[in-house]
Amino acid sequence: MLDAFSRVVVNSDSKAAYVSGSDLQALKTFISEGNKRLDSVNYIVSNASCIVSDAVSGMICENNGLIAPGGNCYTNRRMAACLRDGEIILRYVSYALLSGDPSVLEDRCLNGLKETYIALGVPNNSTIRAVNIMKAASCAFINNTASQRKVEVSDGDCSALASETASYFDRVTAAIS
Repeated sequence: MLDAFSRVVVNSDSKAAYVSGSDLQALKTFISEGNKRLDSVNYIVSNASCIVSDAVSGMICENNGLIAPGGNCYTNRRMAACLRDGEIILRYVSYALLSGDPSVLEDRCLNGLKETYIALGVPNNSTIRAVNIMKAASCAFINNTASQRKVEVSDGDCSALASETASYFDRVTAAIS
C-alpha cells in the first residue's frame, strides 16, 4: 500500500527527478484537504456498527428468506458472520479513504472475496445490496446528511471525498459480482 506521499516519491525516484510540478501541487492539495479526509474517516469509524447493522437489517428486510431456516443469515452464527464481513469491508474502505489509495482494499479485502463467497454459498445480490446500503450511509455521514446524526463538520465541500468513498464501495461490488 502506498499513501499519497509514497506514490509521489516512488514516481519521482523512478524518473531520477526531484518532487516538483504537478506532483508537488497534488501533495499540497492532499495536505490542505487532510482535515476533511480525517473527519470523513472519523464519521465512518464512529458510526461503523450503525452503518453495518443498518445495512444487514436493510438487506434482510428486502429478503426475509435470509433469516428463514436454511437462509444465509439463519442462526446466530451466520448472522454474526454476516455482520463481521460487513465490518471488515467497511474497515478496509475506511483504510483506503484515509490513505487515498485503494490498494489496501484490493490486496487485503477483495482479493479472493468472490471465490470465498461462492464457496460459502453467499448470495451475490444480497451482499451487493448490503454493500450499497453501507455506501449510501457512509456518503451521508461524510456529507453530513445522515438523518438524526448531525455532527460538527470541517468547513468546505466534502462531496469529492464522498465520491471517492463511493468508488471504493463500487470496487467491492465489482469484486463480488
